[in-house]
Amino acid sequence: MGDVLAEAQSLGRSSGPKRVLDDVSLVLRAGEVTGFVGANGAGKTTAIHLMLGLLRGEGRTLFFGRPLYEWGAPGTVVGAVLGGVAGHPSHRLRAHLRMVAAGSAVTDRRVDELLETVGLADAARLRLSELSLGMAQRAGIAQALLGDPPVLVLDEPANGLDPHSIRWLRDFLRDHAAQGRAILVSSHLLGEMEQLADRVVVLTRGRVAAAAPMARVLERAASRRAVSLEAPDLSTLARLVAENGGHLAPTGGQGARVTGLDRVRIGTLALKAGVPLYRLHEERTSLEDFYLGIAEEEFKIS
Repeated sequence: MGDVLAEAQSLGRSSGPKRVLDDVSLVLRAGEVTGFVGANGAGKTTAIHLMLGLLRGEGRTLFFGRPLYEWGAPGTVVGAVLGGVAGHPSHRLRAHLRMVAAGSAVTDRRVDELLETVGLADAARLRLSELSLGMAQRAGIAQALLGDPPVLVLDEPANGLDPHSIRWLRDFLRDHAAQGRAILVSSHLLGEMEQLADRVVVLTRGRVAAAAPMARVLERAASRRAVSLEAPDLSTLARLVAENGGHLAPTGGQGARVTGLDRVRIGTLALKAGVPLYRLHEERTSLEDFYLGIAEEEFKIS
């Protein structure tokens, strides 16, 4: 487990009588990608803005043990991508990045290196208004990395990207985490987090519903898997399943759905009891299915 580079503590915010965010805490560690997931409107963007000091609210976020405002050059501590690249639409990409770099005492050479890194060297003279959505996201990442910050925060960076761009983003972020950076990526594309994140924090209705290593989340999701089957003697099979800690629910005719046991265990029980099986199919539970379940239950796993 890597060193803690950033820690959000008890973040909260209200909008009139509505509680937008309530007691949200998370930790970003060196070498890890943390997935910050939840449906649109769950509070992810609000939490990120509070972390970066862009909104007022409750709680605090420490970067290397200090609030961001105490750092003289915050761009060398954390880089943020909050929706493409921010700048005047008529500015050309290289000129825009050089202007931003100058404000942080970053050289023009660093700008050119980053344009190569994100695959935009050939687009350097395009105006910001001429960039495609995928190019704008890459440009935003280049801008965030100008100060070579050890912490990177991206808010819904895969929005609107094609599969090729999403794969590039995933590989890029995994590579940067491997270099010892701490990365926070918010998304509602839960399936993408399965391939990207080391740890996941699930937000629902402004609260943390689950926070755990991705391996634990997927393990918990797997425990919710169901097996659909068809058999001529469901009553005998239901008894065997119940005796072994599972539950069988008839679905009509000779069909049934079993939870609590995997297909191997069910098949073995049926074989020993002499119950023929006409069909046996295990329904894998995705991270998205898991999220939908915990969004209703609002439990936490450590």
